[in-house]
Amino acid sequence: MSADTHPHSMPTGHLSRRHFFHRAGGGFLGAALGGIWAEGGEIKDALLGPHFKPRAKSVIFLFMCGGVSHIDTFDPKGNRHAGQFIDAIGFGDNQAQMQRPVIPCHRTFTRYGQSGIPVSDWFPHIGGVIDEIAVVRSMWCHEGNHFPAVIETCTGHRGRAFDHPSFGSWVSHALGSVNKNLPSFVNIGRPSSPVQLTGGYLGASVSATPFQAGQTPIPNLHPPQSTLASERDRQMHLLEIMNADFRQRHAMDSNIQARIKAYQLAASMQLSAPEVVDFTKEPAHIQALYGIDQTPTKAFGEQLLLARRLAERGVRFIQICHAGGGNGGWDAHGDMKQHEPHCRATDKPIAGLITDLKQRGMLDETLVVWTSEFGRTPWSQNTTGRDHNPRGYTSWMAGGGIQGGLIHGATDEVGYQAVEDRHYYSDLHATLLHQLGIDHTKMFLPELGPVSLLVEEGNGPIHAIMA
Repeated sequence: MSADTHPHSMPTGHLSRRHFFHRAGGGFLGAALGGIWAEGGEIKDALLGPHFKPRAKSVIFLFMCGGVSHIDTFDPKGNRHAGQFIDAIGFGDNQAQMQRPVIPCHRTFTRYGQSGIPVSDWFPHIGGVIDEIAVVRSMWCHEGNHFPAVIETCTGHRGRAFDHPSFGSWVSHALGSVNKNLPSFVNIGRPSSPVQLTGGYLGASVSATPFQAGQTPIPNLHPPQSTLASERDRQMHLLEIMNADFRQRHAMDSNIQARIKAYQLAASMQLSAPEVVDFTKEPAHIQALYGIDQTPTKAFGEQLLLARRLAERGVRFIQICHAGGGNGGWDAHGDMKQHEPHCRATDKPIAGLITDLKQRGMLDETLVVWTSEFGRTPWSQNTTGRDHNPRGYTSWMAGGGIQGGLIHGATDEVGYQAVEDRHYYSDLHATLLHQLGIDHTKMFLPELGPVSLLVEEGNGPIHAIMA
């Protein structure tokens, strides 16, 4: 980003308060501001939308880190071309034409539900709820390497920079939270890149707040247990006196007022956050539905149950990063069997989430998204694994005004390129925004110019999958 468009050099005005926090409000306290916006006050004017009546109130964004093979999961191609050589042009860092043999798929596909959509034997439980799911087989993006692909899929922009906000930050910026005690954008699980958490030029106030199941849902939120209650009370009293004096001396500074509110939200979250992760009130059959009673599915099941509880309490955007860190655990170059433990860990919890949301009457207003940064190629790298494939792969959506039980788009006969109803990744962004009541063409900051656009290219929302 050039100097003349950098948020730190912007003139004072509508965004000055936000950039105050970008510069001075990093970390948790900045992220906590997302929940304050819903309360109004000095920074209520930061909200943008909705532009029209929304179909969804919350998004649960399931990001499978590393590149899931669509060929082995939701886009079966059979093996009639196995062993045949195909042309691969301009792939990844290799700009030369390559001749690669197609390797066989060893998965069995079963048609599920009234829709008869084929699903791999790696995902039998998701197959059981496929009538709630719209499978988009024609996604594509530009980047063929993990780090830039994650930036592209999470921000809508290409490049190796952290200037651009993540998608969840845009949603937080536009809609805020309906719960004064919880942030609007939450991340669960380890991301593959910090870009999945950042508020970019929107500021730290809309960055993701990390959540986790267990006794400490938000890191660094509680004071040390060794601190005596009497000492904490004495400290709080002293802070109240200091804050009162500070407010009197800076009565007209809205930045200071908003910052104090951030601390107040942090105090509120100390009480509300532990309640969110308290699963003792969840009946045993619900915990079993998520697979919490079984070792392979326990960890991810707890994360998705936490996601449902956050959505119930008004959190707008809940991002779950599975198998994150490094290139991501789904990166199966050596052997496609690397997918097996990840499929086993996620299949039942995901199906349980969709079933639970539907039983509670929440699926209509909660948009569940499953995706990865790209797919995988029909060929290998001289192994039984598959290479990165940004040219064609699968994402799917359920709930939130999405029509279930359908397939949209297609890749070619070997699964290399999207060829029918092609959708660049920003079309997924535009679709999610549309279901939240936001016009994607208005998702930008005029003060920053074209660089601030969330959706730079693409066809817009995928209307064919909307109910």
